[in-house]
Amino acid sequence: MTETTTETATGVVLTDPAAEKVKALLSQEGRDDLALRVAVQPGGCSGLRYQLFFDERSLDGDAVQEYADGTVKVVVDRMSVPYLAGATIDFVDTIEKQGFTIDNPNAGGSCACGESFH
Repeated sequence: MTETTTETATGVVLTDPAAEKVKALLSQEGRDDLALRVAVQPGGCSGLRYQLFFDERSLDGDAVQEYADGTVKVVVDRMSVPYLAGATIDFVDTIEKQGFTIDNPNAGGSCACGESFH
């Protein structure tokens, strides 16, 4: 298991607003043993889609990064690492949209709804 505590261009970058939202959600769950798992799965109208969920598992080959002074862990499985290298996860809360967004330099294009990419 690889652990790094710095934001690097080779891993997933979690912005401060996103880290604070994850921290708040974990606090609501009353759990400090969960990590935010980010994965790429086949599906969606463009071929690949993102999955973000809390996970207590540790899989062989996981890339782990810590944010918010170590209180938030972001985990990416080894198959998703190449697709997510350099991706930035942000949290937006506006009148038009609320939720996590992913800016991925590896995506060749995405669908109109923004839920999948290729």
